[in-house]
Amino acid sequence: MPPIVMALIPTVLLLVWMGFFMMGSLPLLVLKHDTPLDSRFIRGLFNVYYLAVMLTAGAAALGYAWTAKPAFALGMACIATLAFALRRWLVIPRMDLLRDSIPASDTAIFRFRRLHIVGMMLNVAELATVAWALTRLGL
Repeated sequence: MPPIVMALIPTVLLLVWMGFFMMGSLPLLVLKHDTPLDSRFIRGLFNVYYLAVMLTAGAAALGYAWTAKPAFALGMACIATLAFALRRWLVIPRMDLLRDSIPASDTAIFRFRRLHIVGMMLNVAELATVAWALTRLGL
């Protein structure tokens, strides 16, 4: 198997996972986000998404580094790092903080919903960046 295929397989998996999450999390916006069950499910979905992005983007970065494509390797490493940072320090911890106060506060519901939308917008930006890089920069 050519080495470039070893980089493209995780790239395709990354695109599929990002697209699946984008389409799967969009209908969840109809939830009122006012119960702990709603917030726990959405937080779990984001957690799994960030883990999958970290693993597939990391594997793609290694594959591109192995095939001497440093720009693609760096780009995939940046996406993996962004997913790590969002999971570790930004989205998931903030969801956890808001989740505890959701039943008692309308402000917490609004902030949790806004955080859900921001997380989805970041996913769309990542997906667009990867798709743009693959089509414009070429392999």
